[in-house]
Amino acid sequence: MNFDFSEEQVLLKEHARRLLEAECPSSVTRKVLEAPHLGFDKSLWKHVVELGWTGIAIPEEFGGTGMGHTDLCAIAEELGRVVAPIPFVSTVYLFAEAILQFGSEAQKRELLPRIAHGELIGCLATAEGPGYFSPGKAETRVVKGRMTGTKFPVTDGGTATHAIVAARSESGPGLFVVNLEGEGVSRTTLDALDPTRNLAKIAFEDAPCQPLDGGRNAGDRLAVLLNRAAVVVAFEQVGGAERCLEAALTFSSERYAFGRTINSYQAIKHKLADLYIKKEIARSNAYFGAWALSTNAEDLPRAAAAARIAGTMAYEFAAQESLQTHGGMGFTWEMDCHLHLRRSRQLALCLGALPLWREQLISCLEQADLIESGA
Repeated sequence: MNFDFSEEQVLLKEHARRLLEAECPSSVTRKVLEAPHLGFDKSLWKHVVELGWTGIAIPEEFGGTGMGHTDLCAIAEELGRVVAPIPFVSTVYLFAEAILQFGSEAQKRELLPRIAHGELIGCLATAEGPGYFSPGKAETRVVKGRMTGTKFPVTDGGTATHAIVAARSESGPGLFVVNLEGEGVSRTTLDALDPTRNLAKIAFEDAPCQPLDGGRNAGDRLAVLLNRAAVVVAFEQVGGAERCLEAALTFSSERYAFGRTINSYQAIKHKLADLYIKKEIARSNAYFGAWALSTNAEDLPRAAAAARIAGTMAYEFAAQESLQTHGGMGFTWEMDCHLHLRRSRQLALCLGALPLWREQLISCLEQADLIESGA
């Protein structure tokens, strides 16, 4: 079985890389980092929309290109390489996917074309402060189609126009669509390690909302949504890790110490070798995840957990080791190392921390073992 990208997807990746290298150098990311009030780079967002990337996984009948999730993974890897300062994860991997999976026909026809055309920016609002969030214990309530409660932190919550919100209603825990530009909604920007992905506190006070598929079984639906998003985010992490490795290789081959390039020293060689190995392990798991995602395989929870864990560990390690390889210069504002360190840590938390995904992977492996043993 071949898990690699097809020839067409490789060409799509190469085209995306050329375009993003031209349209999204580090100066674009820095512009948003240095002026967080911008929220994201609107010029790059417009360009991405015009290319149809926001509609890659959306069927043609709803205004998308209908190319599929594997093509989306190919684009995600290139967005991760350049630390793109746009709300792509929140809008495409989370909000659009939630509507695709759980939205009614009317909701799909209303919202998906607006996502594909760049008119709608989405986010996912679950957390209600520090700690693990459980839909069954959500304090945000929905009564007669009106929502009251507070969600924080919400990634891209300050720039989004709509949100998928986990809350409790008369029918139990559910997922609801809320127009963040409508009545009863107020937002406060929070400090963030990576200001290119805006963090916000969103307060709802009798705000109108619509349930997704009746709003029931929120825990199961949220798990499905996070599994699907985790695979695509893993490709962003692989792309970021690969760029960190390239930067470390380039710098270490040009930096001299005691008459030799520093990459000739064993300590640096070991760093780069370890970085490469972790990146390739993450890539292998991401490919497995892409297969499971595109085929709706029963193995998706296991594949998603493996991709999430390997991608998070690889990107975090790559960002740290690339910075260390750059030495004292790596800690300066002028170098791009901190851009990847910020993004690696933001992506590590945006879908839930590693302990939750490790628990999911262990549970999947234990279940598979029980099935094989006939227990």
